[in-house]
Amino acid sequence: MYKIQTLNKISTIGLENFPRDDYEIATDINNPDAILVRSADMHGMELSESVKAIGRAGAGVNNIPCEELAAKGVVVFNTPGANANAVKELVILGLLLSSRPAVAANKWVAGLAGKGDEIPALAEKGKSQFVGPELKGKTLGVIGLGAIGAMVANTAIALGMNVIGYDPFLSVKAALALDRNVKISDTLEGVYTKSDYITVHVPQTNDTKGMINASSIKTMKDGVRIVNFARGGLVNNADVLAALESGKVSALITDFADEELLKCDKVICLPHLGASTPEAEDNCAVMAVKELRDFLELGEIRNSVNFPKTFLNNEIPANGTRLCIAHKNVPNMIAQFTTVLGNAKLNIASMVDQNKNDLAYALIDVDGKVEGDTLKAFEAIDGVIKVRPIYA
Repeated sequence: MYKIQTLNKISTIGLENFPRDDYEIATDINNPDAILVRSADMHGMELSESVKAIGRAGAGVNNIPCEELAAKGVVVFNTPGANANAVKELVILGLLLSSRPAVAANKWVAGLAGKGDEIPALAEKGKSQFVGPELKGKTLGVIGLGAIGAMVANTAIALGMNVIGYDPFLSVKAALALDRNVKISDTLEGVYTKSDYITVHVPQTNDTKGMINASSIKTMKDGVRIVNFARGGLVNNADVLAALESGKVSALITDFADEELLKCDKVICLPHLGASTPEAEDNCAVMAVKELRDFLELGEIRNSVNFPKTFLNNEIPANGTRLCIAHKNVPNMIAQFTTVLGNAKLNIASMVDQNKNDLAYALIDVDGKVEGDTLKAFEAIDGVIKVRPIYA
């Protein structure tokens, strides 16, 4: 029986994918095998040694201490693409709101309450103060062409916009998903200098934090409109506010509210609504549950942010063992694994070992049971972080 702890409310449609004969799911549970989380802050949490994996029902993992967990052999999964359509739709709304001051217009019209029959004439007379440009024919710069960025780019093309994309890590799969009319820039400057609108879709890292700043804004077109539904830290608020004051930037639409931003009438802040649709929550939960099941039941890793993608395209041998070994990415590890099994007179049926930066992960299918002293021999190898046997 596997135990799953939930730190947030998780879609029941997702949780239903755990077979109840094999899984126990609860918010308060002792010694869980895995944790499902959405937005709960896990930094500083003391986790039981029983925890083998974290499933984040969403893409961002800023709320999870991924490196610290990796050092303990705990695999962190996320669900890239599961909420992509929800975020894409909100980004398109953001582009529209950056052009057409509908929010300000609505507030102004609401102020006419009490004027009775005069309202239609007053509304008609006052509408000229809320003029804004159309998206059609304008150029949108999309920074980051992953699942969300590609969908935004394609939808913008359908709306009649010109689109320039930038992504130094563009995969073949992502490239094939792009509309053929999306132009790819080799540099960020190529996006900044040509775009009337800019939307960012990259993770927040040491390299991307504050990437929208005074220096980058200086290279942008006058009157550019910026949309940020990725991560708040990608934008230097002080620099953007200064650019809004000068008129260099016309509007900022962001999903990340901040005290200083709320004071500016050229900024529209939303309360992190990007993935807040029932469809996205269901999709993320279903995907996270599948990832955890594949890992717990088969040792397979897909969509991990701290361990490499690793899987074997076969079943665990009958009466056999699948060894799941998290280890440091250093020489001679595989040789030591095979030596331990050879000394135990156990045959390797199949094996795969993948690495990601300083870490590696091996799956070894063995004909026979690996237990007792043989398991201890694996655990004693210098560089092995965690060993977990799965028996057929």
